[in-house]
Amino acid sequence: MARFALLTLALCCSSSRGATAEPEPLQAFVVPHSHMDVGWVYTVQESMHAYAANVYTSVTEELSKAKHRKFIAVEQEFFRLWWDTVATDKHKKQVRQLVKDGQLEFVIGGQVMHDEAVTYLEDEILQMTEGHGFLYETFGVRPQFSWHVDPFGASATTPVLFALAGFNAHLISRVDYNLKDNMQNKQGLQFVWRGSSTLGQQQEIFTHTMDQFSYCTPSHLPFSLRSGFYWNGVAMFPDPPKDGRYPNMSLPVTKETLHAYAQTMTQNIKERAAWFRTKQLLWPWGCDKQFYNSSVQFNNMDPLMDYINKNSKQFGVTVQYATLSEYFEAVHRSNLTWDVRGSQDFLPYSTEPHQAWTGFYASRNVLKGLARRASAQLHAADILFTRHRVSFPNGPVAKDWALFKLRALRWAVSEVQHHDGITGTESPKVADMYAQHLSQAMMEVEEVMAALFLLPHDLGLTNVLDTDYYRKGSGQVLEQHVIVYNPLAWNITTFINVTVTFPMATVFNDDGRPVPAQIQKSAESNATYDLFVIVELSGLQYRKYRVKLSEKPCSGGPRCGSTYVAKGVAMGRRSVRNRRGTGKRLLPVLNECYKLMFDQDTNLLHSVTDNLAKRRVRMTQDFWEYKANGDANLGPISDNYIFSANGSAAQAYKAVQMEIVPGKVVSEIRQYFYREEEDEEYSFSITTRVPEGFESRSLCHRLEQTYSLGPLQVNTELVLRTSTDLDNNRTLFTDANGYQMMKRTYKTFTNNTVARNYYPMVRAAYIQDELSRLVLLSDRAHGVSSLANGELEVMLHRRLWTNLPWDVNYNLTLDDSSVVRPTLWMMLASVDAASRLYQKEALELQHRPVVMPIDQPQKTWLRKEPKAHAPVPPVVLPDNLHLLSLSVPGWNYDSQSPRAPPGRLDSDFRSEPNYDRVLLRIMHLFEEGEDPELAQPVSIDLKEVLSGVGEVRAVEERSLTGTWDLSSLQRWRWRTAQSPDTVSEQDRRRSPRAESFNVTIFPKQIRTFFLHFGPAAP
Repeated sequence: MARFALLTLALCCSSSRGATAEPEPLQAFVVPHSHMDVGWVYTVQESMHAYAANVYTSVTEELSKAKHRKFIAVEQEFFRLWWDTVATDKHKKQVRQLVKDGQLEFVIGGQVMHDEAVTYLEDEILQMTEGHGFLYETFGVRPQFSWHVDPFGASATTPVLFALAGFNAHLISRVDYNLKDNMQNKQGLQFVWRGSSTLGQQQEIFTHTMDQFSYCTPSHLPFSLRSGFYWNGVAMFPDPPKDGRYPNMSLPVTKETLHAYAQTMTQNIKERAAWFRTKQLLWPWGCDKQFYNSSVQFNNMDPLMDYINKNSKQFGVTVQYATLSEYFEAVHRSNLTWDVRGSQDFLPYSTEPHQAWTGFYASRNVLKGLARRASAQLHAADILFTRHRVSFPNGPVAKDWALFKLRALRWAVSEVQHHDGITGTESPKVADMYAQHLSQAMMEVEEVMAALFLLPHDLGLTNVLDTDYYRKGSGQVLEQHVIVYNPLAWNITTFINVTVTFPMATVFNDDGRPVPAQIQKSAESNATYDLFVIVELSGLQYRKYRVKLSEKPCSGGPRCGSTYVAKGVAMGRRSVRNRRGTGKRLLPVLNECYKLMFDQDTNLLHSVTDNLAKRRVRMTQDFWEYKANGDANLGPISDNYIFSANGSAAQAYKAVQMEIVPGKVVSEIRQYFYREEEDEEYSFSITTRVPEGFESRSLCHRLEQTYSLGPLQVNTELVLRTSTDLDNNRTLFTDANGYQMMKRTYKTFTNNTVARNYYPMVRAAYIQDELSRLVLLSDRAHGVSSLANGELEVMLHRRLWTNLPWDVNYNLTLDDSSVVRPTLWMMLASVDAASRLYQKEALELQHRPVVMPIDQPQKTWLRKEPKAHAPVPPVVLPDNLHLLSLSVPGWNYDSQSPRAPPGRLDSDFRSEPNYDRVLLRIMHLFEEGEDPELAQPVSIDLKEVLSGVGEVRAVEERSLTGTWDLSSLQRWRWRTAQSPDTVSEQDRRRSPRAESFNVTIFPKQIRTFFLHFGPAAP
């Protein structure tokens, strides 16, 4: 390479200037590691038994034998399982000493190495917080470096979060093959990344991109047919071999092979050094499932490294075992000036022209939806438990029991964020494992929430078992009670859906007042009815609603009360083979915000008019499918990971049937798509709910759509295509993990253009022209693209089978025969209006009200004497601030101590949970300049805002995961060409410390606090 030639020439010229000058040897930092997937091919239990437990046992024992040996531990789930269930007291004492001596270093420190494309911001933060809390409480250490070597592409949100957590450097690997080649050739693999355009320098972080060899040691030996450097071989499943002989154990280092091994290793070091600017090189030693027999590993590498160092002049290289911090410290000391990368990400990711890793954005839709529902439930339950702890420090809900259940759900939600978890790239049995862990934990947390709702009698919610009620002896009217809880710190007006088996129902709030409602036959079942109820809830408030049920239908009039009985109007099935001449018979569906027009000749959407902006946009929504190739011998394939469009998408249906249910709470349009005109069963459906405003502008702005899709035909990838006359020039905007929006400009490639223009949509995507913006908000991750002007295409479901040996051997085929029911909310508004609305709407979709029936329909309860009950005190933030977290983490470390108490290093001390420390995170939703009012800094008084929870007595500002006191956090500064050496005055303004209880939050900031409460005011 030209760069390498120049480097060699420079070294020669340097040595010729003086008789005694010698070229400075390259310094290779050999970092031992084991990449341990929390899932992927094998379940966590299988991996623990086959190799993972042995990794930590043998590493601990081998590091303890020699002070110069090092190892980095990455994901905490396996380590914590080993620590709690396998490690002996001796092992634990050894680990504490190894950590103290710097031989064993925890990097990343989260529960898992999370995916970066389809994970949600709140869940990324959660899994880091759980791991960091364990490490700080147990060892008094706080990770300061990342090791994100395997996620399939790199998000610009991740470096922001790591910077907020106190990290000094970030490490990535998987970036597009063309880009990596270019970065290597230009020595651009290292840079300072400013992942947020708004936060800029304030949260920048030095980033190291691994070269083409990535995180695995090159195993090719030019002098042998056997592999090298993997002396412990390949892990065996299901059981480790009893004789310790594993398959594919590398050629040992002996007197005969020592010199050849040294040549191979130093040549690789020199080749890689040419791609970096410093004399220091990171040389990862390890790969997937390594170091389960650390003795054989170190016993071969030790003499090899000694030999190289004794002959460093000959080889031009020195080598040393190192932790990641030692490598980054050496690079930092070089004091070079680094290029700055802005808020661009490294998505999508391709490994070669026909291998675009964009399929996983939509793989295993059901698991993606379950993970997000679990996350939302955890958010709601954490807040509810926190309020209960402040109001009732001594019960009545047992705190140990409740926190144990909450921690199980935190573990399950954290676990599935793994880069082979929520991505859908795991084997079926591992997907089942994730689902089981999530479902079981959700069921148990639902029990906790029920106890928190029902047991406290004076928290503002009347207990239905209280003596306020007595049972009436007879009557045809039955009664059911439902609790509705708003987990957002905003006042909301929305509708909920309660499934009932009675044709008539009236609804009353906890004040006894009738509530607007609507009942209609369910689209899902002939035996049930949908009861839509308008609920008005203040921030973090819950209320009880009484539902009176009757077998007698109501045909209208006073007896129906505030309930409207809605009836559907069925349209005949329409063929769509010939669409010419359509658009002449249009049927309107209206609310205060929109006029939707449906074409009676096709039963498809025809147009949407934004009433506020007085603009009509032509719009059609329907289903298309890509037919995937399953035979690797015939060309590029699609699988769990990869999307390879085998031609253009084809229309996936030939006829559409429609039913419209006009209502006074919500109007519903049910569209059924038939693959063939004569099919008895539909293949896909769209249910669109058009809500009335009820004085809430945001409520009428959302068009709620739920889809029913599947089972798909094998080797089919199904997309929802929304076609409009918006002039977006195929430019798309998608969210990065729910934190910020990324502009996606259409690109043309020689191969695979369709797949390489797909991007992850975690929470939002939109297209726009100069006047209007069309927004889609999602309840789970999908793949999304704009392949033609005015189009927004969302991949909703995939079912694939291939004969690729990799997929077959590891059972990684995606033969997903499930029926999926994702939800999207659609908004059409002016660009300015949409900018103000969509962030909050996205959070209202993610954190919908919790609806919990607390009894079965039974004979009517009557009030003896009405009692005055104070409502649950609200907690309300300004519209541009989101309550990201309000929880009791339970970790019992000293928040002011730089390390764990000394006694904890030498004993197996397990502290009792701390129930009095509350973790609070508040996030500013807007980018700088995004809106003239909402994108401004906001000042709040925490004592006043949280008075509904209790009296805030003390506030400590913390790093993102809570382990650093922000006043003591001093992150490394890196010299760049674009910034002065000192922090700018603008950055100082953006990062004020909390003074007393008054806090100013600037655009895109996430600020984290520990709170200590006194009892709630009476």
